[in-house]
Amino acid sequence: MRSPRRPARGNRVAGPPPWARIGGVQFAILGPVEARRPDGTPVPLGGPQLRGLLALLALDAGRVIGADRLIDGLHGDRPPDGAAEALQSQVSRLRRRLRDGGAPDGLVEFTPAGYRLAVDPQDVDVHRFERLTAEARANPDPAAKRALFAEALALWRGPALDGLADPPRAARLAELRLAAIEDRVEADLVLGHHEQLVAELRELTGEHPLRERLAAQLVRALHGGGRSAEALTAFAEIRERLADELGADPSPELADAHAAVLRAAAPAPARRVPVPLTGFVGRTELGDLGKALEDARLVTLTGPGGAGKTRLAIEAAAGEACFVELATTTDVARAVLAALGLREQGVLAPGAAEEPAGRLAAALADRPLLLVLDNCEHVVAGTARLVRRLLAECPGLCVLATSREPLGLTGEKLVPVGALPAGAAAELFTERAAAVAPGSVPDPGAVARICAALDGLPLAIELAAARLRSLSADDVAARLGDRFRLLSRGDRTAEPRHRTLRGVVEWSWDLLAPDEQRLAGRFAVFAGGARLGAAEKVCAEPDADGVLTGLVEKSFVEFDGGRYRMLETIRAFCAEHGDDRRSEHAKYFLGLARAAEPKLRGADQLAALAELTAEHAELHAALRWSASEEPETAVRLIAALTWYWWLRGLRSEATPFADAVVAAFGAEPPPGLAEEYVLCLIHASGTGVEIEPIVQGLEGPLRHPYLFLLWAFSPHTKVRDGERLAALVGDDAWSRAFTGIGDGLGAQYRGRIAEAETHFSASLDGFRALGDRWGEASALEKLAEFADWRGDHARFRELMDESVRLAGELGAVEDAAELLCRRADGVLRAGDAETARADYETAAEKARATGTPLTLARARGGLGEIARRAGDLAAARRWYTAAVGLAVDPVTGGETRIRLHTGFGWTAAAEGHLDEATGLHQEALATALEHANLPGAAQAVEGLAGVLAARAEDERAAFLLGVAVGLRGAPVTGDADVASVTGRVRARIGAEAYAQAFERGREMPPEQALSEFGQRRFALGS
Repeated sequence: MRSPRRPARGNRVAGPPPWARIGGVQFAILGPVEARRPDGTPVPLGGPQLRGLLALLALDAGRVIGADRLIDGLHGDRPPDGAAEALQSQVSRLRRRLRDGGAPDGLVEFTPAGYRLAVDPQDVDVHRFERLTAEARANPDPAAKRALFAEALALWRGPALDGLADPPRAARLAELRLAAIEDRVEADLVLGHHEQLVAELRELTGEHPLRERLAAQLVRALHGGGRSAEALTAFAEIRERLADELGADPSPELADAHAAVLRAAAPAPARRVPVPLTGFVGRTELGDLGKALEDARLVTLTGPGGAGKTRLAIEAAAGEACFVELATTTDVARAVLAALGLREQGVLAPGAAEEPAGRLAAALADRPLLLVLDNCEHVVAGTARLVRRLLAECPGLCVLATSREPLGLTGEKLVPVGALPAGAAAELFTERAAAVAPGSVPDPGAVARICAALDGLPLAIELAAARLRSLSADDVAARLGDRFRLLSRGDRTAEPRHRTLRGVVEWSWDLLAPDEQRLAGRFAVFAGGARLGAAEKVCAEPDADGVLTGLVEKSFVEFDGGRYRMLETIRAFCAEHGDDRRSEHAKYFLGLARAAEPKLRGADQLAALAELTAEHAELHAALRWSASEEPETAVRLIAALTWYWWLRGLRSEATPFADAVVAAFGAEPPPGLAEEYVLCLIHASGTGVEIEPIVQGLEGPLRHPYLFLLWAFSPHTKVRDGERLAALVGDDAWSRAFTGIGDGLGAQYRGRIAEAETHFSASLDGFRALGDRWGEASALEKLAEFADWRGDHARFRELMDESVRLAGELGAVEDAAELLCRRADGVLRAGDAETARADYETAAEKARATGTPLTLARARGGLGEIARRAGDLAAARRWYTAAVGLAVDPVTGGETRIRLHTGFGWTAAAEGHLDEATGLHQEALATALEHANLPGAAQAVEGLAGVLAARAEDERAAFLLGVAVGLRGAPVTGDADVASVTGRVRARIGAEAYAQAFERGREMPPEQALSEFGQRRFALGS
């Protein structure tokens, strides 16, 4: 039996290294084991045993390896009999193979301590790999770091040691390779190569599903590439795998990557100033513009198309700026909302949408911001109205507009954008020419003639420069001269630079190949650009990829972020000369919306939201055209986008399109589209068409199960026959989970809390199985409320934390702020005032940033409640007074007003102002009755009980406390106010009398209690 003792690793033989006299052979063990002569030809090595032996020797090239270690590496823990003799034989055969293959003698040496491969370690790929990775990690330059890692990783041709020897060391090398890949990816991320990394990282995370650093890098790459929704989906998937397979939480690195996505989802300019694809040629107007922005809050860059207004605005914008492209919209306020990342409303709670301009004014009221409004000329009137209001109500706001005409507002500072000076024009031409024809220098005289002929217009110059790929500068100058001599005999009423720009676009068009002209004309149908797949389908041009590449090279089309797009000036020209593809365009995007719709209700929810958001301009263009030309297509498209609008908090966005469709069809839905038409009627602004008869004619199962929710909360609905629509909801998993939400709300409103909790729990299970974050967050919020009432503070916090997280993943900042207030309520009830304060303050900050005054009111009321409980009644009154002043919306602010008036009432009672307290609680009760809100009514009744107790009307106080529990369906454990009233009343009238009065109230049917309260009998003492 062999001794377990092993010689120390790394023993060297004294004397000069053998490779000083022997060398040139290269050894590769990072993949198939090979030895190559200096000329690169392979040395025949024989079978797997000899290649395995060579791999082990190469691993420690230049070092002595004991025989026992070699035997272990070749055979593992169970070596065959005679392994030592067999090793000697294998070494001899390996020497012979190397010698016969032309390698120098003496490469494999024997010493008393073992065997050694007598070569420079750098002749072995694994050692070169380790050296290169060490150099890479020590290099601070990301580009150099990336290059070194790439060189090191290129040495790998397959699994280390080729599976022939020493599996533990092979696994260690595989880990080193993976770590090097991660480090190379990290360098790529630092360099901004986000989009290019996504496919590679998806493959790597598929191979290593529990590798958290790779998962974090995928999240960062997706987010950095503008695919934040997919980033959140990727995080959710790895978090679930970690929990299911390891029972572990995400690592700090992975959690930080997730947090970065959520922070970016917070309200901030969603469309920051674009990063130009090319350099900027200096203009004198830049200095004028900078001074104008210092002196005025509204500055407008004016000039013809192609003059460079947009590029000048981009260069001037700095600090916190938001860029809004208006060329593809007719609704300025909603375009600005979208650019700021704001919604019209939350997504978890139904309610009427806020007016977009008002929402913007609230969001920007105390926020310093430069708003860049680009291409205002076709929406000048709407832009002027919005800008006038925002500047009047938002003192920190400045606006920089680009337009072919002024907005015409008082205080507007105009900065005309003229032609480039001759020197700057020539510089621009030369710079762009170098990009398309590197290595060639255009003749300066020809360049000067070209720029003069083009009136120094930047866009015209860029188009002309793009032609240097196939023409010389002299040819371009000659052809332009001929063209403009013809143009000069054209329409002399047009402004000269407009004639110049159109002329150069037309000249560039004439130089396109027939297939390029055909595709350019068809591509003009895309309002906001397109990905290749969309262009191929809509334009129906063979080899669209190659043709688009040619158009990019000729500056007719831009390519950025995976999308092709045309500048508006060129797009307008191409639209005049191309086929009308609007029908094909509408049908393509109808198909895209219908394919995405079911994904909005499952695990792919975030990716589907991101996909539809990326195509927002195209979907609207399809709706605008089809609403007037193919209304049946519009009906289908509105229905397919309905749940997207709900989840994005943009429910009123459909209204103008729905109005046009209803005007086309009237009271009779198009054949086979009754359900879709009901959705159009719900979206419409008020058409006179009765919804109920069409609803009564619907047959189940509903293709759009959320129709039930939208119909129930539609202001157009007169007869809310919920049972009729509920019967039409299908039996698929999402419909069952969705029905559970409705059943749970119904049970809660009737005071049947145990039943409600059962429904919400089943709904949560269903939505979790589907991966629907909206459904999960909706059910979690209600279950958390019930846990809070029971006094199960740990369960409440767990459920609320998850609900807040899911709202954040949906990008629902408004809902997340509201949920923070709800979480703070429960935390405060549990006695943790400081944590509650932090939540209220965070919610207030989010509410101010998103322009949601009701949530801000709720947060301020919470801070008032903290002050009241601390005994600072003066501060509590200030907070509540400020909060009540914000909660003025009679439609959407019911629950908030109940909470505020009740809390204010307790404050007034504590100050001894009992009449004021009574009035505040009665106001809360009236609001609760108006909205049929039994839990809200219970809250107000408890406040009235507190007033009665303060007046020593103890039996009536005990009775009202019982009524409150009956209305709510359960007591609220841990409510300090109710506990205080209960204790005082019971002490004064005795436990038995208290119990009898309490039970009389609790047993009163809620319907009778509501009727009695409606007549003010309880509060007034009759």
